[in-house]
Amino acid sequence: MKPANLKTTHPSFRSKIFLDGGDPEETKKLIETLGFLDGQTTNPTLISKNPEAAKRLAEGQKFSKEEIFDFYKEVVKEISGLIPGGSVSVEVYADANTTAEEMFTQGKDMYTWIPNAHVKYPTTKVGLEAAEKSIKEGMKVNMTLVFSQAQAAAVYSATKGALRGQVFVSPFVGRLDDRGENGMDLVKNILKMYESSDGHVEVLTASLRNMEHLLYGLSLGSDIITAPFKLLDEWVKKKMPIPELNSYSYNSANLRPIEYKVLDLNGSWDEFDVNHALTDSGIEKFSTDWNGLIQRI
Repeated sequence: MKPANLKTTHPSFRSKIFLDGGDPEETKKLIETLGFLDGQTTNPTLISKNPEAAKRLAEGQKFSKEEIFDFYKEVVKEISGLIPGGSVSVEVYADANTTAEEMFTQGKDMYTWIPNAHVKYPTTKVGLEAAEKSIKEGMKVNMTLVFSQAQAAAVYSATKGALRGQVFVSPFVGRLDDRGENGMDLVKNILKMYESSDGHVEVLTASLRNMEHLLYGLSLGSDIITAPFKLLDEWVKKKMPIPELNSYSYNSANLRPIEYKVLDLNGSWDEFDVNHALTDSGIEKFSTDWNGLIQRI
């Protein structure tokens, strides 16, 4: 099979490849062209862009709250069926006022939707509380909207005792680049910080914008890379180049470097400063897109 061939011919190829999208038709097409797919990440914005949802909105028909969750459930069930051996990340609804208990209640329900779910929580204080409780319940989680090394340290600390494969941490590269910071430095720093850890948290490099991001992520040895269909399709058309580990010369242009920090992963997660403006704006963006699908009475 193609995955085995890739990893045999490229010993440095250690990363799992996920699709970042909310359209099962893209999933089918990518599996055909790539030859494999290890998983998929979804979020409220991607679901709002699903062709069926877009068509419904264009016709002036929005969803009730119950209908939109049912729609999301059906979408991820179809995706799950296409990659039964992989992971599908399903994100809880959260805005600035959502409590940890509300997130956990949603997450516990979403976890039953499919057999291969990772529940996505925002990396905030309440999101970490929900994640800590989820891990104790034996659930799998993907901590999203990560923009600092401290947030990644808190994820590790909050999920101690979890098994490898149970926890993902998702640093968002592109949004840091957008404000002039080298987002790939964050990925590099988190991987370095985790080097001497027990390895229960896997680094899922997210918010990729271009081929430079993808190739450097592979060279850094990201546990997982998630990218939109367009970027992965471009990679396929380039014959799927895979640079050797730590060998890729990444062009960071004029982006400001993000310095590595020495952080103690053995501390309590609430000792870390997990506040970040980009996490807050990401939550606002996702909740706005989600609410845009719902009919207001």
